[in-house]
Amino acid sequence: MTIRRVDITATGGCQCGAVRYRATAMLDNAHICHCRMCQKATGGPFAALVAAPDDALTFTRGAPAVFMSSQRVERGFCSDCGTPLFYHSLDSGRTNLTIGSLDDPAAFSPHSQLGSEARLPWFGALPTLHDDGVTGAANPEWAAAIARTSRQAPDHD
Repeated sequence: MTIRRVDITATGGCQCGAVRYRATAMLDNAHICHCRMCQKATGGPFAALVAAPDDALTFTRGAPAVFMSSQRVERGFCSDCGTPLFYHSLDSGRTNLTIGSLDDPAAFSPHSQLGSEARLPWFGALPTLHDDGVTGAANPEWAAAIARTSRQAPDHD
């Protein structure tokens, strides 16, 4: 599969707003990785990632903390709130951003998956799970209290 460079601007950042980034190009490689290392790095059942060419990516606020998860890979995150921000193979020329850290995560639908050796056995059943509706629908007072005290940064600069 050939990965294309797409001239599109994408922005994102961490939950608290201490780290923000901007990419002036993206790659069409949006994917899900089920490997155990990605599960641990994100604290979830998989990592949803899409890459920006290194020459198109800049951090516009703050700087990510970096953990070397192997000799060849660094993972970036916010040292203040812990948001996982990227996976960067040191010799690839691209940085795979976590789709959830993008301001518009819906713009990058995954079209492949890898790391199937660690894919959780219940992954295929996700579309069949009961949907409890929008956040806070069952408890509007709780949702309002969260909204009033939220420290989450907006999805824009």
